[in-house]
Amino acid sequence: MGKFARVTTGIPGPKSRELIAKKEKFVADAFTLYLPAVVDRAKGAVFTDVDGNSFIDFSGGVGVLNVGHCPPGVVKAIQEQVTRFIHTDFSIVPYQCLIDLAEKLADLAPGPSPKKCGFFNSGAEAVENAVKIARKHTKRKAIITFECAFHGRTLMAMTLTSRVKPYKEDFGPFAPEVYRIPFAYCYRCSYGLEYPDCDLACADALERFFTTTVSAREVAAVIAEPVQGEGGFIVPPEGYLPRLKDICAKHGILLILDEVQTGFGRTGTMFASEQFDVEPDLMPVAKSIAAGIPLSGVVGRQEVMDSPEDSTIGGTYVGNPVGCAAALAVIEQIEREGLLERSKAIGRRLTEAFRGFQESYPFIGDVRGLGAMVAMEFVKDPKTKEPAPEVTTAVVDAAMKRGLLLLKAGVWGNCVRVLCPLVITDEQLEEAIGIIGEALAEAAR
Repeated sequence: MGKFARVTTGIPGPKSRELIAKKEKFVADAFTLYLPAVVDRAKGAVFTDVDGNSFIDFSGGVGVLNVGHCPPGVVKAIQEQVTRFIHTDFSIVPYQCLIDLAEKLADLAPGPSPKKCGFFNSGAEAVENAVKIARKHTKRKAIITFECAFHGRTLMAMTLTSRVKPYKEDFGPFAPEVYRIPFAYCYRCSYGLEYPDCDLACADALERFFTTTVSAREVAAVIAEPVQGEGGFIVPPEGYLPRLKDICAKHGILLILDEVQTGFGRTGTMFASEQFDVEPDLMPVAKSIAAGIPLSGVVGRQEVMDSPEDSTIGGTYVGNPVGCAAALAVIEQIEREGLLERSKAIGRRLTEAFRGFQESYPFIGDVRGLGAMVAMEFVKDPKTKEPAPEVTTAVVDAAMKRGLLLLKAGVWGNCVRVLCPLVITDEQLEEAIGIIGEALAEAAR
């Protein structure tokens, strides 16, 4: 038992079991529990359940808590806002915090072009609106997405998402005019090539796609995650995204870079696109934007964002003032506490540790990431690279019973990904790495 991760009752404990029994009675079965322990309180990178068990959180609310659980500055901003007003609908009665947040994000967004913003409720909703804006601007209908992508669970976002189970099976028909091509998944290259000798054949395949599948003149946008999240933290090689951008620009196609998971410091810069030297035409953002208050947005080139006419995008709750106030405090904390550099340091330590584990365990086929967005991919054989989801489950379960919450990822469910809060201390990080080592050893038996 560690200093921060302390499980004394087993999981679930008696109080959690009682609450979970009530959950089974009243909450729809689709909402299954990853961790069968009911949270009571949380701070920074640690949360405690109702039975007094404490866990180091490597899930971060699925990438939502880059600034940690209950950061004081964000809590204060939320409290101050709710005492003034909670809701008006910005298009009915506007408020300053949304305007200030738009100004801040327009300034932070990658690239030199003047930017504008629109705000929504969730990452999926931001993606849906990015597609609407792209279609309105280009007067075209087709959208190109990628294998291993995840963009959400609403109709268009689910259509864009790659993984069939559990996200798409039995939920069709899907949105029309969506086409899919392989991503730059170097560990599992769809073209059987190796970087850099491949000369980015996976990017150039887009040009061939315009001949074999859909005319470039009909394509409104190409949408990609700068680093694929749910797909297994797949980082494209240097030059890939710039080449996609060049191809898109050549044909009048917009490039949408989905920064829902990669944004707000997760990869070591405010937005991952910065590290690839690419200016997206449209950029959906969400998750860590407001430390858990539901809020999302689309940031894009001014002339693109202004294409939709009055009331063609929006919604009752979009850009909620409590969320906007929280988001301004999140950005202030990232800047004040140097969390971009902290993200890089966390990533270096995790990568070092995971590569050390890889030397001992052949089932660790790949270690990859950008900044603090780091993952291991498990395989049955390092030569065949056959996915080993059973190893992922064993590692996650072994870590959980020791007080570390890890997340699975990958279209085959064979990756472990780290989304720990960037405010995690060195001591907490080292304890978590030690638990992962113990979990790997248990899985290898």
